Amino acid sequence: MPPTRNRAAVPEQLGFAGMPERLFVCTPSKLGAYLDCPRRYRYSYVDRPTPPKGPPWAHNSLGASVHTALKNWYALPPERREPGALPTLLKSTWVREGYRDVELERAAYRRALDWLETYVATLDPEEEPLGVERVVAAKTSVLALNGRADRIDARVGPEGPEAVIVDYKTGRTGLHADDARGSQALALYAYAAQRVFRRPCYRVELHHLPTGTVAAHEHTDESLARQVRRAEEAATDIMAAEKAVAGGADPDETFPTNPGSLCGWCDFRKVCPAGASVAAKEPWAAVEHLAG
Repeated sequence: MPPTRNRAAVPEQLGFAGMPERLFVCTPSKLGAYLDCPRRYRYSYVDRPTPPKGPPWAHNSLGASVHTALKNWYALPPERREPGALPTLLKSTWVREGYRDVELERAAYRRALDWLETYVATLDPEEEPLGVERVVAAKTSVLALNGRADRIDARVGPEGPEAVIVDYKTGRTGLHADDARGSQALALYAYAAQRVFRRPCYRVELHHLPTGTVAAHEHTDESLARQVRRAEEAATDIMAAEKAVAGGADPDETFPTNPGSLCGWCDFRKVCPAGASVAAKEPWAAVEHLAG
């Protein structure tokens, strides 16, 4: 028997007496920063001025270029949504920062264009998504959540019209259904999209452009509620930590590090005692394979 979809699984913020006066305003990426490493969250969102970051990453430049090209592809009239439009779109959105040299940058551009042409060939240019780079928002008793989804599709499911969250990925590693299932960001987008569009939104998809694969998961109200509760728990911890620091607590103890493999990729590696002991990654390390 399929899981039940009880829409009362997560209470909305209705403003009743006794509820918290201050909601935690956040995006999925802000929550993710804390869950990955509280110290990185502190450097990004608490310390002012913000500590200096390292150099820009080539993989971020590549991802931003591809995302913006797809956004602009959907901004074209349907009759102009064809692979031939992509070279101009990608050139106009190309971000050049972080690459080792011009040779690697050109190789990355050629590979990105190939990904886009292959991906766009699978799309129906006549289909209009519900949103592209669309901000969705929702409130709970703890959170004032907002986030920008890459794409929100309008599809017809077993029970009628529904929304589907689509997230583009350009990393080297392929993705699996567990990646879609475990993504808090995708679940929060789905939760918010239900409330913005007033239609069911349970399916979330990761579209991996380098391999042309789709990793998908079908949520239920219960699984979305679990992700929302996890987000609320993180928000409660963050607010308590921020209040403690404001009251004079040691910021290093209140926002501890979470040392690991991600330290080499952290923007704040040089200012973090734990990160400084980890070998730094070159800004172009994640895209070097594209020159092969």
